[in-house]
Amino acid sequence: MIEIHNCPICGSLIKNVVLQCKDYTATLEEFKLKQCNNCSLVITTPRPVDLDKYYRSEEYISHSTKAKSFTDRLYMLARKFTITSKFGLIERNIQIGRTHSLLDIGCGTGEFLKYCQQKGWDTTGVEPTFESESRPNEKIYKSLTDVRDKTFDRITLWHVLEHIPDIIHTIQWIKNSLAENGTIYIAVPNYNSHDSKYYKKYWAAYDVPRHLWHFSQQAMAELISNNGLRLVESIPMKLDSYYVSLLSEKYKNNNTTSVISMMKAFLVGFQSNLNSKKNSEYSSLIYVIKK
Repeated sequence: MIEIHNCPICGSLIKNVVLQCKDYTATLEEFKLKQCNNCSLVITTPRPVDLDKYYRSEEYISHSTKAKSFTDRLYMLARKFTITSKFGLIERNIQIGRTHSLLDIGCGTGEFLKYCQQKGWDTTGVEPTFESESRPNEKIYKSLTDVRDKTFDRITLWHVLEHIPDIIHTIQWIKNSLAENGTIYIAVPNYNSHDSKYYKKYWAAYDVPRHLWHFSQQAMAELISNNGLRLVESIPMKLDSYYVSLLSEKYKNNNTTSVISMMKAFLVGFQSNLNSKKNSEYSSLIYVIKK
């Protein structure tokens, strides 16, 4: 196990245990969450040395193209909807008349890349689990060090930054790989949301130990500014509160789902979005970033 003693964003000592959460996806092991008193980043520590085995589960739906449960089907449906909305987001303010380049870090099954490619974009992806033999003609690499293109107009991380062990090195690499007037889009869960506070240790977006970092808006703002970048705006992902609440209800009820728990999840998700109209603490946020 690897113990994290200092906050990667501000360097402060990490001492306070705020929660102890269980890995409901793969092992049922428990992991501690500790919070930085300075910038408010929450960290999974200690963390396993071999993180790969925690992704080797049929329950890990983001790396799958098959739906085996009602929750999986909802995820697949939501993914189709969000792909079009994400594309609309990256297409904003583009220069018409030339091909634009996209790097999607943590591209999973490549659905977003494929959609953007069909719309005329020059696409590149990074995905550690990708098997090139299955799709040899696609530019998808296993790590950032394998990426051959120099700069990109758009760089996206859709619920990926929380998985990356070295976030500072990654943010600096992204900054150096961003074209002039390019834009970075980083989507992460927000532990200050209503659904997080309601479900506490059962909140599915903690997803230990795969999620190494847990962000508040303050922590993300400091991560961005401390690395010489500029936060332009933050955009809510309103569907996330419903899906995360549904998974959280499942975890809370010993991995079972009932009509009553689905109704509860809908109400919690709805209340989370309703509260966020006043405080902007949505379940997940997309941070739009420039140099």
